[in-house]
Amino acid sequence: MDVTSIIESLNDAQRQAVTAPSQAMLVLAGAGSGKTRVLVHRIAWQIKVEGVPAHGILAVTFTNKAAKEMRGRIQDLLNIPAQALWIGTFHGIAHRLLRRHAKQARLPDTFQVMDSSDQLRVIKRLLNTLNLDDSRWPPREVQWYINAQKDEGIRARHMIETADAHQRQMLTIYRAYEELCDRSGLVDFTELLLRAHELLRDNPDLLDFYQQRFRQVHVDEFQDTNTIQYAWLRLLTGGRDNLFVVGDDDQSIYGWRGAKIENIYRFQKNYPNHQVIKLEQNYRSTGTILKAANKVIARNEGRMGKELWTDSGEGELILLYAAFNEQDEAYFVVERIRAWVKEGGLRSEAAILYRSNAQSRQFEEKLMATATPYRVYGGLRFFDRAEIKNALAYLRLISNRNDDASFERIVNTPTRGIGIKILDDIRNIARDQSISLWAAAIVLINQRSMTARSRNALIGFLELIKQLDKQAEGLELYEKVKLVVEKSRLVELYQKEKMDKGEEKIENLEELVNAARLFDFDRENEESLGELDMFLTHAALESGNNQADDYEDCVQLMTLHSAKGLEFKLVFLVGMEEGLFPSQQSVDDVGRLEEERRLCYVGMTRAMQQLYLTYAESRRLYGRETYPRPSRFVREIPGEFIQEVRMRATVSRPVAAVQPKVTSLQPAGSYKPGQRVSHAKFGEGVVLQMEGAGAQERAQINFKQAGVKWLMLSYAKLEML
Repeated sequence: MDVTSIIESLNDAQRQAVTAPSQAMLVLAGAGSGKTRVLVHRIAWQIKVEGVPAHGILAVTFTNKAAKEMRGRIQDLLNIPAQALWIGTFHGIAHRLLRRHAKQARLPDTFQVMDSSDQLRVIKRLLNTLNLDDSRWPPREVQWYINAQKDEGIRARHMIETADAHQRQMLTIYRAYEELCDRSGLVDFTELLLRAHELLRDNPDLLDFYQQRFRQVHVDEFQDTNTIQYAWLRLLTGGRDNLFVVGDDDQSIYGWRGAKIENIYRFQKNYPNHQVIKLEQNYRSTGTILKAANKVIARNEGRMGKELWTDSGEGELILLYAAFNEQDEAYFVVERIRAWVKEGGLRSEAAILYRSNAQSRQFEEKLMATATPYRVYGGLRFFDRAEIKNALAYLRLISNRNDDASFERIVNTPTRGIGIKILDDIRNIARDQSISLWAAAIVLINQRSMTARSRNALIGFLELIKQLDKQAEGLELYEKVKLVVEKSRLVELYQKEKMDKGEEKIENLEELVNAARLFDFDRENEESLGELDMFLTHAALESGNNQADDYEDCVQLMTLHSAKGLEFKLVFLVGMEEGLFPSQQSVDDVGRLEEERRLCYVGMTRAMQQLYLTYAESRRLYGRETYPRPSRFVREIPGEFIQEVRMRATVSRPVAAVQPKVTSLQPAGSYKPGQRVSHAKFGEGVVLQMEGAGAQERAQINFKQAGVKWLMLSYAKLEML
């Protein structure tokens, strides 16, 4: 039998994994080591050499894209139709089982699958039916609670009443939610997995059928499985050693959404006859990047242990840049990307990776200013995010009571008891009388046709806007934004979301305040507009259609979590500071700190040719000026792998010696970094850096009261002190 096509392209470790006798196997696949290739060729080997029929193969992964790619590659490798193969996501395979056996799963044949937004709408209606105030019982918190129980395989009937009133009410909601879904034939995503597990567990004949059918079970990204997914795999494989899993304990970064790195260790206990094969040869990054990443991840305890290596050469040193502040950091990164493009590189080959979504704004602003196309991968641009739009809507309505779009957006955000019927009445009055929604709301209040509760809620909203307008008089722009963020109860709303998303939204609101603080009103020409209106115009211009299209050559911006599985020739890991990365919440928690370190490892190994690490010596973070230390992850990289870079020069020295310092810049014109100056409006400040020449020469200045601003010297009329 000719197996050349299956094994000829494999290295020794890959070939060992692909051709091993059928048994339980854990393939520890390091970043960029060809794990998908191993899975595909293993399945091909089992079909062609071991005689396993195509319908006897089950392969499970986490994304439809990965499943489609795997199916296509197997089809091309064996030249057989792939329809017989059961290859799909956990949710997809579970759905397939439930459709085939709906009656045995106690579901109607016509059951409907809800996505996350559908589920949230059902929960909102349920809370209303139970007469529960969703300001006290936020729908997203309820959704998180229900899904978390199901991920652990826990039904409401399994839970015991506690003395905690909050937990008792949550359990009551969970019971009511299960009853509603059963009555309506609705199945959410977490229910798919739980119900599929119960289907096999409670029907021995059916379980035996699928255990006999699936002679070989394969799992991709095994380190990302949760409790119910692993329980489902254990049930399906029974006591047999036919589970082949590919994963990497060093890339387990989704603990916050239920992934259990412990499953890798449980696998070894549950399948005692297993074999472990390590894929350590990397086909993506340079030797220097891999050696540095190895040193960082080696600090984690309890690893199964592997050492990535490559035969493609050492490559360039990792470049480290210490910025004055976040604006300088963004300027440096964007200028380096522009230089990369001038030298023939593609924008799409460059990626900016950050720990927190709020960090994207500075880079977006600099990319926009230089007309550099970009895309925020797996997320929204800063000014397109819902929490930012909500805060801006409050500001717009304060500035202009006739802004109907803003009125509609925030009249019941956060919820204050103004329902759809009241809003429809307001719209009808506005249409009939050709007036704004604000004016129509006043008309409706005067008509006294509402219930007292609704009327008081609407009056309360109008009074809130009036009070915010009055309190904002005479305040600086950033103080106005801060006032709205705090008094609108938006922060309170997102604090109730017991997930990282709520925390992320609050960080974005704090970054909005920072954006207002740094907004350079002087550089605008619209003198007839006030500073608030100019800021709102600026926000509108930076949202919407400015993001590059999918097909366009553009710079990629993304969180480190979103970067997993991707690769780029040029990578910038930004914000490498204590309290930001690793996050402040993880510093005192060993488990969370180790996951942060794994996240750093993932980020470093996205880089193929060149890796930059940047940190700021001062950063406005969470509404206050901070002076952070460089991240411990930077300090964990041996000095021989790093070259410290400055705006006009480079310096090599051990990174362990890196301390916050003033970056040396080439002086331009008559002003120099460190020069004290005075401005008629902004007062005293210190020059941070210079750029441009002649009429285009400008200075970045840190003013005592106004913060950091860029000023054109031909207009600024600065006075040296």
